[in-house]
Amino acid sequence: YTAGIEGPAVDASGDLYVVNFQQSGNIGKLAAGASQSELFTSLPVGSIGNGIRFDRQGRMYVADFKKHNVWVIERGETTPRVYFHSDRFNQPNDLAIAADGTLYASDPRFASPAGGQIWRITRRPDGKGLGEVMSSTRRLGLTNGIDLSPDGATLYVSESNSRQVWAYRLDGSKLLDPRLVRSFADFEVDGLRTDVDG
Repeated sequence: YTAGIEGPAVDASGDLYVVNFQQSGNIGKLAAGASQSELFTSLPVGSIGNGIRFDRQGRMYVADFKKHNVWVIERGETTPRVYFHSDRFNQPNDLAIAADGTLYASDPRFASPAGGQIWRITRRPDGKGLGEVMSSTRRLGLTNGIDLSPDGATLYVSESNSRQVWAYRLDGSKLLDPRLVRSFADFEVDGLRTDVDG
């Protein structure tokens, strides 16, 4: 893997997928029980993946921070197609997914002034994504890692610049009742995940 190794996710069969295998834009697959990764697929030229998530139907979603896309790869296939694109994306960076398939994408803006946003992306009847920037009652920092609580009611977001993890109550496209979960004194806060116990 390159220095851009990120976004590990596991499918229902226990196979592990990681971005930037051998070169930027590739997605590697480490089959359950295997000791070496193999090439799963490549994103189109210029696209570079970051976060990966799977929905309950086995679809893979990949955040493409370079070309401002979220790609989808249908179960049993290897060809990525654009699920959602917006010129209003700064990136996107990482993904969280709800039980109903709703995606949440962290979208940091590393340029000055630093800041970020969170996107909510739902599935349209035609199978494409419909995205909107979520509103927040506090100004967001460099939104990076992101995950949902097991009950789907709370969104956790890490911020690279503040080195803080925040929790928000979800209400449609609103981020409400911000609560500081943890601050770190140094280093950088990046990806985060919750377990089944939250």
